[in-house]
Amino acid sequence: MLDGFVPWPSEFAERYRRAGYWKGVSLRQLLTDRAGRHPDKIAAVDATRRVTYAELAEEADRVASGLLDLGVSSRDRVVVHLPNRIDFLTTVLALFGIGAIPVMALPGHRRDEILHLARSSDAVAYVGPDRFQGFDFRQLAREVRRDAPGMKHVVIAGEADGFTPLAELAGSAARELPPVDSSEVALLLLSGGTTGVPKLIPRTHDDYAYNISACARVVDFDDSGVYLAANPVPHNAALGCPGALGAVLLGGKAVLAANPSPDHVFPLIEQEGVTLTTLVPALALLWAEAARSTPVDMSRVTIQVGSSKFGPAAAARVSESLGCRLMNVYGIGEGLITHTRRDDPPEVVFGTEGRPVCPDDEIRIVDTEDNDVAPGETGELLTRGPYTIRGYFAAPDHNRRSFTADGFYRTGDLARMTEDGNVVIEGRLKDIIHHLGEKVSAEEVEGHVLTHPLVRDTAVVGVPDDELDERLCVFVVLTADADTERTPVTLRTIREHIRGRGLASYKLPDELIVVSDLPRTPVGKIDKKALKAARP
Repeated sequence: MLDGFVPWPSEFAERYRRAGYWKGVSLRQLLTDRAGRHPDKIAAVDATRRVTYAELAEEADRVASGLLDLGVSSRDRVVVHLPNRIDFLTTVLALFGIGAIPVMALPGHRRDEILHLARSSDAVAYVGPDRFQGFDFRQLAREVRRDAPGMKHVVIAGEADGFTPLAELAGSAARELPPVDSSEVALLLLSGGTTGVPKLIPRTHDDYAYNISACARVVDFDDSGVYLAANPVPHNAALGCPGALGAVLLGGKAVLAANPSPDHVFPLIEQEGVTLTTLVPALALLWAEAARSTPVDMSRVTIQVGSSKFGPAAAARVSESLGCRLMNVYGIGEGLITHTRRDDPPEVVFGTEGRPVCPDDEIRIVDTEDNDVAPGETGELLTRGPYTIRGYFAAPDHNRRSFTADGFYRTGDLARMTEDGNVVIEGRLKDIIHHLGEKVSAEEVEGHVLTHPLVRDTAVVGVPDDELDERLCVFVVLTADADTERTPVTLRTIREHIRGRGLASYKLPDELIVVSDLPRTPVGKIDKKALKAARP
């Protein structure tokens, strides 16, 4: 086993194999099987090319052979810093094929984040683009290699400028690849917190293949499905839930969007026959607003919405405006995924995060002393199961804080369970604001503010205040037609609106700031630390 990886205890591993969750097949072998069944079918599409299953498998094999020629081998870590392009898929599948481990960097990461990933994973190589969205990744690679002594190789997609061209690896003579143990670590995802540097999440071939198949089963995605990766594909939701990677491993088609703007993706949805995509709430609301002036046929599309709380009013607005099927999702890179189902009534789809995708997902909701709370009460969500990790990679101190002695992962999310077994996420343990002597959930207030017809997006933060403990400061992004309304959006009108929804007086905001957009972390979560720093 890879040093720094915390495996499942043997009795759990045996149970998951007996239940058929872990099938003993590597992720790369799944592609080989698909390519053998329908070699001429289109597997993936990006802004510049389309590839069949045979072409995708062959290119991945050649890149794998080129990596072996460079000296990259089984269990070596490689930082993959590529945007939504077919190159991303072939590189990741090539690494799977030799048992090397991609570290899933996001396109928005820069020197500090990549250096942290390189050092914490002890990466031997970096794969990135030459330029993307005006940024030169080759200079970043030079700086990271200088300060990360273990990084021996830099591979660049495009003009390599002295580094190894990815095209050169793709031109290598294919050779027989070594066998890969499906119980080994396949990839390192990044934790999605909004503070501090990301932790590395080790996912094995066995557990991630099940992650993909379980999510696909819930949304009825099979070899006839077309997945649109609108968000960055290295992120877990767009990668394997079932995501772009799942699309090609299941025999469907992956459409890799260069950016998520409605102007770019709306034509793709109709041209490529998209059936499934995954959005963060802010992007879903942006698409819904754009659809009012740019008609798009989404009658065949299912949208999974996750990453942060998506309240009932916002969900209903998106569903009605886009004419799509909406499914609410709670998912963490560490494992657990809960999902509403296709036949759920609107009150479940719009008002809960659904049920676990696996029968052996174990969930506890506990108080501050780790005692189980009564049904329907709110507490911290703990979980363990066949695709939930038992520890972060090479992070013993974090693991002592993040996992119970019997292996439950502490999500840090506040949740409650409904009578019919659906999970409702109520906020974050660390996103509680102390206001007028009471504890206020920022996500609860945000959900009410979002029901205002002129508010497209919002974030609530606590600001230190000598008299109030913390001030409730609400940032809002207004809809495009807000300027034409006779009644402007002010602190008074926001307070009146949410007071009218029955919110307690101590939860009413003290301050309103209108902004053009909300800053986000690379994984799409609102960056509240940046909001507080930018507050006038």
